[in-house]
Amino acid sequence: MANHVGTGLWNLYLCVCPGLLLLCVVASEVWDAETKPIDFLCNKGARRVMNIVAGMESSNCNGLTALSTPLQLPCTELHVASWGNKSHQEKRGDIVASLRLLIEGVEGVRALSQTECATSLLQRLEHNISNYLLILTHLQLSGPAVSPGLSCVPGSTQSLSTFLVSYNKLVSGKLERFMVDLEDRCTSQ
Repeated sequence: MANHVGTGLWNLYLCVCPGLLLLCVVASEVWDAETKPIDFLCNKGARRVMNIVAGMESSNCNGLTALSTPLQLPCTELHVASWGNKSHQEKRGDIVASLRLLIEGVEGVRALSQTECATSLLQRLEHNISNYLLILTHLQLSGPAVSPGLSCVPGSTQSLSTFLVSYNKLVSGKLERFMVDLEDRCTSQ
């Protein structure tokens, strides 16, 4: 009997610990990034670790592909010439507006979620988006403040995979390019 209980605990350990380890690694990176946005800016590795989309795409939640309500998609298109003409404040405003759109949608869908797996996945996504928002809004930029505004008319989808692809494009596209635009601050810190 004791051996059976020990085996059950070991199986629980094997299931929980890799996820817990990943969560701890991400949390430690996020903690550093939240407390010092300039560290997030200057550490490409921290930015890569924080992008959890690949891990989320592989967790299928028993085939969860369709969401109960549509989610609005962020503005992910990046026109290099027009992007280059925007101020840092405008770039941040564009990304922040898209992230706020995403978090509002995820919060709404999570509230209606019926499965524990879907709720957990959406909660992880919500926390991830929230962390990006915290970093961006606490990043010190010079120039006049600009109210966040979308650079497009957002589309919508009920497909979780389409939503994740779009979120990944925002993070690895606009957000990453914005970080690269600001990298000159890393040498002066």
